[in-house]
Amino acid sequence: MNRSDIHFPSKHEPLRDDVHVLGALIGDILREQGGEQLFELVELDRVAAIRGRAGSREARAELAACVRDRAPALARDLVRAFATWFQVVNLAEQVHRIRRRRDYFLKDSQRPQPGGVEDAIAALKAKGLSCEQVLELIGTLSIQPVLAPHSTEANRRTLLRKQQRIAQRLLELLDPSLTPNESRSIWNNIRMELTAAWQTEELPRERLTVADEREQILFYLVEILYRVVPAFYEEIAQAFEKVYGARGGALRLPSILHFGSWAGGDMDGNPDVHAKTIRETLARHHQVILNSYFLDCQALAQRLSQSASRVAVSADLSRRSEEYQRLLPGARAITPARHDLMPYRVFLAQIGERLRNANEGRANGYENAHQFREDIALIALSLRANKGTNAGLFYVERLLRRIETFGFHLATLDVRQHASVLHEVIAEGLDDPQWLGRGRGERRERLAQALEKDRGPVSELGALGRRTLAVFDAIVQGRHRYGPEAIGYFIVSGAEGADDVLAALLLARWAEVYDKRTGEIALDIAPQFETSAALASCGNTMRELLADPLYRRYLEAHGRRQCVVLGYSDTNKETGICASRFTIHQAQHDLAEVLRAAGETHVLFHARGGSLARGGGRVEAIVKAAPAGAVDGVLRLREQGATVKQGYGLRPIAMRTLERAFNALSLASAALRRGELAADAPGHLEIASHLADESRAAYRRLIYGQAQFYPFFQAVTPIDVIERMQIGARSVHRSAEAGLAALLPVPWVFAWTQTRYMLPGWYGAGTGLAAIVSKFGLPRVREACASWFFLRNLVDDIETMLARADLEIAQYYDALAPQELRHFSAELREEYQRACQQVLAIRDSRELLDFDPTMQRSIRLRNPYLDPMNLMQVDLLQRWRAGGREDPELFAALLASVGGITQGLQSTA
Repeated sequence: MNRSDIHFPSKHEPLRDDVHVLGALIGDILREQGGEQLFELVELDRVAAIRGRAGSREARAELAACVRDRAPALARDLVRAFATWFQVVNLAEQVHRIRRRRDYFLKDSQRPQPGGVEDAIAALKAKGLSCEQVLELIGTLSIQPVLAPHSTEANRRTLLRKQQRIAQRLLELLDPSLTPNESRSIWNNIRMELTAAWQTEELPRERLTVADEREQILFYLVEILYRVVPAFYEEIAQAFEKVYGARGGALRLPSILHFGSWAGGDMDGNPDVHAKTIRETLARHHQVILNSYFLDCQALAQRLSQSASRVAVSADLSRRSEEYQRLLPGARAITPARHDLMPYRVFLAQIGERLRNANEGRANGYENAHQFREDIALIALSLRANKGTNAGLFYVERLLRRIETFGFHLATLDVRQHASVLHEVIAEGLDDPQWLGRGRGERRERLAQALEKDRGPVSELGALGRRTLAVFDAIVQGRHRYGPEAIGYFIVSGAEGADDVLAALLLARWAEVYDKRTGEIALDIAPQFETSAALASCGNTMRELLADPLYRRYLEAHGRRQCVVLGYSDTNKETGICASRFTIHQAQHDLAEVLRAAGETHVLFHARGGSLARGGGRVEAIVKAAPAGAVDGVLRLREQGATVKQGYGLRPIAMRTLERAFNALSLASAALRRGELAADAPGHLEIASHLADESRAAYRRLIYGQAQFYPFFQAVTPIDVIERMQIGARSVHRSAEAGLAALLPVPWVFAWTQTRYMLPGWYGAGTGLAAIVSKFGLPRVREACASWFFLRNLVDDIETMLARADLEIAQYYDALAPQELRHFSAELREEYQRACQQVLAIRDSRELLDFDPTMQRSIRLRNPYLDPMNLMQVDLLQRWRAGGREDPELFAALLASVGGITQGLQSTA
């Protein structure tokens, strides 16, 4: 699969070479595994697509004719072939990012990389902060990525590991000292991995489970982040040494990385998640992290080979080891006799035995991570006191950093449930059939009274109530067994009023989730505001809650820290990208202002999705686009779908993601505390408000104002495939009712992405941008974009989505709609053209993405490999629907097409 016709600047020629060689390798694998016919069909489609992209209408028609009526099994193999090419290209691009980073440091090692750790610390020093002040600042920071599964995707860990090994082999090829034989051996290894991947089913079964979700998240936590964490802190120490001259090893850096997960705890819309899955998830987290520690201890024992006859160990370590000889008689059998005079190896074997006992629930196991850390700290102290600083201390300190970060819980599990479910249980427990119909004010008063007087349920709870209280029981048990950090926030999704938060408090009281010393609820509750109306009024909602003495007392018991979750998805589906972003921007301002005025510390949790439409993108953009005061020391954000793969797919890339987060968070927090952050300019807010209003009106006029638009959506997108590929029992609809209002945002965005329309990422923006240019003038709009990151970032994201959209391909999907509905495609195209014209005018550019030639090239590189999959998907949809959606072979081919297009676009939803 030669792509030499794509132009690469000299700095990107290594990527071109990798793509060329990998493409040829895929071709060889296709011949070997699928036969000459499969290879020739792939080439036929590819060449026709390239000619079509060059402007040949005949080639485009030829491609459409070629894909028609293919046998489902053949179509599936063809899609798999193109998807495999995309997998290796995605890896090659990630490896190239790592190569470019290395080149940067090799060519200019004295200048810090923009957006990195050293860059941030140097900037802080330039602002006049001393070393001690920067250390104090870092001590207040907390970076909290929360990994969440995607509702339509769960990759097998087997294949994820293969991709890791392929990437590692590609990185090894960067070594200029390799001999030809060594290079050949590496390429043979890559071929072996790719061939084995071709012979492996991508999904173990048609409908995946919560356990599959959990295992995918565990891959990123254990095999990527667990390895990266120590290096992140080492980079901070090195930056201090370089910028301030401080000895990095002498610095005591606080822990600022904290990881979370939603896999196994997100009950919203998924009846497969319940008390049992929470217990299983916590147990699995515990098992996996203890096993990781056990392996680390074994590796340390290999390194710490010191003999007692050559060097002493500390008296404290000797005493502890002697104590363990009595306590753990089995440990002696594990250690060979020849290790008897190797005190560190003996001690690490004893530590390993305690870890094993803890994992298996036997006596004399570690009860908590603190006990384990104490033992590892003894080794560190002994090495420092006995000339061991350069004899293994480095690896011991790495393990200590991991223990501080991951504890015995690995990742904090958030538990999430929709407010409507909580109110159903309250109605049942209070024996109040009118509860759901009562006004929010009345419900709030009754809930406050029930809490104040400690009233329990007055009637026996049914299945839903018992199931809900069992969740709270599982939370209590989990915290008791695995530590307080095992459970994070109890998130009330769909929150719209103070009564939704108080409902969760009352249910926690019924389940006796309270601190027996203080009598307060021992659960951190976070409302999730998702709809436009809820976000617009969230400041008032929190003000109402904080006016309640009972709630203030609850917050006092929780360190006066209030977490609020900001949903990005529902507002996008309701109002379009421009209005959604501005609504969330203003919500951050309102929440920060209300909570600061009440003397509470705020944590704004950004529940963004995997696509730009749902708030995806680079981590630092969230910080830089936030209003002044919204970000102060804490960055908690959900990573889901494409943002997980692109931000944490390889260890060096995960490192860069964390660096960017540190850079943005430290600089923004320092600027806020020094009074250097200016409030949004009223003129800028006026422009953004008008943009939001006009774009919202245009968006809703078509999407919600035209009754037949939803049938058009159902016809032209593979939504009927997507709703059948959900994980577990999760539905694509929030309620049993059908229709656009009940459809969840993820499948809405995902379906439009498959068709290449990318509608949620740009529709309404053309009208909105034209309106602000008309009202305020092009020079003023350009000035606002240049000087205000929020608006510039929004226009950047719209431009990216316009560039990634392809309405020529989308027209093939239009043909799936009945003739009477096809007029909608003309309206979409008109708004698309309007958006392109306005973005180019504001940018003063000739083509979309002129500001990002790398992405421009990537899109052009990918399109000829995407086109055959899109056209095959259209043909398969026609045939599957014509047969009443019952043909399992056609459905399997459609599933493959959805996965292949996702790989090509590097976007889920």
